[in-house]
Amino acid sequence: VIIMAPALLILLGATVILSADSLSDKKSLLLPPTNFTIKVTGLSQVLLRWESNPDQEPVNIELGYHVRINAPQEEDYETRNTESKRVTVLHKGFSASVQTVPWNGQPLPPSRWVSAELKAPPGSPGTSIVNLTCTTNTTVNNHTPLRPYQVSLHCSWLAGKDAPEDTQYFLYYRYGSWTEECQEYRRDTLNRNTACWFPKTFISSRGSEALAVHANGSSKHAPIKPFDQLFALHAIDRINPPVNVTAEIEGTCLSIQWEKPVSAFPIHCFEYEVKIYNTRKKYFQTEKLMTNAFISIIDDISKYSVQVRATVSSMCRQMGFWSEWSQPIYVGSDDQKPSTEWFLIVLMAAICFILLIFSFICKTGHLWTRLFPPVPAPKSSIQDFFVIVSSEKTVSTETEIEVISYVEDPGFETLEDSVF
Repeated sequence: VIIMAPALLILLGATVILSADSLSDKKSLLLPPTNFTIKVTGLSQVLLRWESNPDQEPVNIELGYHVRINAPQEEDYETRNTESKRVTVLHKGFSASVQTVPWNGQPLPPSRWVSAELKAPPGSPGTSIVNLTCTTNTTVNNHTPLRPYQVSLHCSWLAGKDAPEDTQYFLYYRYGSWTEECQEYRRDTLNRNTACWFPKTFISSRGSEALAVHANGSSKHAPIKPFDQLFALHAIDRINPPVNVTAEIEGTCLSIQWEKPVSAFPIHCFEYEVKIYNTRKKYFQTEKLMTNAFISIIDDISKYSVQVRATVSSMCRQMGFWSEWSQPIYVGSDDQKPSTEWFLIVLMAAICFILLIFSFICKTGHLWTRLFPPVPAPKSSIQDFFVIVSSEKTVSTETEIEVISYVEDPGFETLEDSVF
């Protein structure tokens, strides 16, 4: 017994140590959340809610939650709250999972997952709308001073390939907490709604929230499957062109000015592109700039077409599409000539006309002969000599010899021999 006593003490100590370690592990184990639910709170909007596990043993670290969206599109994020609002399409169903995790990366394993699911709404395949497109546009609001601009919404779509002919579709949009049903539809040849127009909406063109659009339908022959789609405002906002575009030419400088588009964004939020078309040389010049004025050096004997378009810059929101070009304005003329060239042309024409008139007068009035009479030719001894010879030669040969002898001179010997 005395020999067995130390062994028993050792076994008892090991048991106590193992019990303490087991209790420590139990206290450090994280339990999953409870009462996890998913609730639809609006068009394309759900609320995820859960509670912390009441059986969770106190731990000396902060706890948080890891949320995983499984469908319709995978997404992971962490939060310390026990609820989360998500904007997503719901016509394909929705499912998510959540687990308890240590906050700030503490070295503790997370809990197991708990999940919840929303089933896809009922409806026959191929009956929902397809090719849904939407655009927004900003106009001036003259009726509400507190809201000087208003945003309109236009959406269009096609009927599903398997939708019965008596199908009728209905469209809704949600932005923030506001939800509206369309009141102005356009119909196809089968009298089905295929487009919708909201002349006034609660959409903020400067907002960052997603625009949710929902379409459902009805038919006597089949249940119509609903359809949801989310739109980023910067991707569907149709910016207005710049207004009051003016252009003028001074010498070889083309000066262009304009004003910002009709928009809730301030003037510094816009980028511009200027397009100048030379109608004589058939080429375009385009320039991008941040100001609302531009000066270009040009060929001033050409006619020019000027247009400007705009977009909201990345300083104020995510880049979207460019506006349409403004209406073209024309400056300059293809027939215009520089003043020096015109002066030379007129001067040459005047000189030619004066010379022509002067020549005509001289010809008709013999004025040329009177002004410039012919100069008599100088008298030549040699010519007189030939004249004498010619006149005397017809009288007689004897007389001719005598005359020649009479006028003979030593300086004419060579001439006499060559003549006779």
